[in-house]
Amino acid sequence: MILGLLRSTSTLTYKWARRLVIALIGGTVCLLGVAMLVLPGPGLLVIPLGLGILGLEFAFARRWLLRVRESANGMVTEAARWRWWRRPPPTDGEG
Repeated sequence: MILGLLRSTSTLTYKWARRLVIALIGGTVCLLGVAMLVLPGPGLLVIPLGLGILGLEFAFARRWLLRVRESANGMVTEAARWRWWRRPPPTDGEG
């Protein structure tokens, strides 16, 4: 009985410790990404990385990461549709 209580307590402590460590690391990475939006650095790449870390334990971060991923896919689709990087075809006789 006492051994079972100790096991459940240690499991509970491990879960909370893991959750706390993930929250600290993921939150720090997200804050660094937000800081990199105004400072030199790849802020737009670091923020989803932080959300991915937070998403290991927290459902809200998974939802935000999904929203970010959908927005990025939409932007890529729009950029591919506009084809802004290609030159227009040459015209005949004008030069």
